[in-house]
Amino acid sequence: MESVNIKKLAQLLNLSIATVSKALRDSYDISKETKEKVVALANELNYQPNPHASSLRKHKSKTIAVIIPEIANNYFTLAINGIESIAQEKGYHVLIYLTHEDYNRELAFARELLNGRVDGALISVSSTTTDHAHFKNLRDRGLPIVFFDRVCEDIDTLKVTTDDFEASYLATKHLIEQGCKKIVHLAISSKVSIGNKRMQGYLQAMKDHQLTTDNLVVECTNTDELDISLIETVFRQEKPDGVFAAVERYAMAAYEVCAKLQLRIPQDVKVISFSNLRIANHLNPSLSTITQPAFDIGKEAAHRLLNNLEKKNAPLDNENIVFKSSLIQRTSTSS
Repeated sequence: MESVNIKKLAQLLNLSIATVSKALRDSYDISKETKEKVVALANELNYQPNPHASSLRKHKSKTIAVIIPEIANNYFTLAINGIESIAQEKGYHVLIYLTHEDYNRELAFARELLNGRVDGALISVSSTTTDHAHFKNLRDRGLPIVFFDRVCEDIDTLKVTTDDFEASYLATKHLIEQGCKKIVHLAISSKVSIGNKRMQGYLQAMKDHQLTTDNLVVECTNTDELDISLIETVFRQEKPDGVFAAVERYAMAAYEVCAKLQLRIPQDVKVISFSNLRIANHLNPSLSTITQPAFDIGKEAAHRLLNNLEKKNAPLDNENIVFKSSLIQRTSTSS
């Protein structure tokens, strides 16, 4: 039997080659009726696409980039697992770009992505990033991008996040309900989307319960030694009875400071943190956490990006998909 190519299908259906190609790829801009006609004839004539030729024609790399600020945070490990589960299913490779919370590295990576090495990118923004022009340039140059966790609010594209404000409010409220009246917030940079929302949740909960926040917000850094020094200073000056950490690294620093100052957790100081640490239950004492569905967030972000890539020209809507986090109480906040 004579092999059937896409040109032959187009001739038989009296359609353009481009229309047939889009119909076979389930493109959003082709009508359902046309898609059904094309698929029916393709099945009838046993049409088999040539993946290699198709890849060359489209100049597709079948590779996506993932730009993340750190890997020590277990959140990103789980998110990458979710991303790779979808990428593998769809036949895509994943390139990991690690910024180490460095804006200049992030900027260099963004420029590198314009060389055609990847088809799209999943991005979580560095805490030192204040200018988003490099990401706007990616979008304007036609590279599909999806933000997850740490997002750029001023860029119109899909964003996959958690309920940072609500979860932070609940974490602070939980400490208050456990008897805390002087709660320190160990904050990530307020210039980052999650930093701002987590701080606002803390501030609102304290306000609603008529508690002061004066001198109780510590904007931490990317250096463990400096963070420990900052936390020790606020402990000595303010003598807090509660700690709400925006990320798990700061909670670990608080544990170190409490040990150094011979403060008992939870008797003297109660601690809760955003964290996906698998060993949170095995710390001494076990750490109460706000746990994010990191795997599902990574999976959803990858699914949406790859769906866009497979349906050429389908827009990535300026939509914010929000997942709920869970408060898990352990010994560190016990009464």
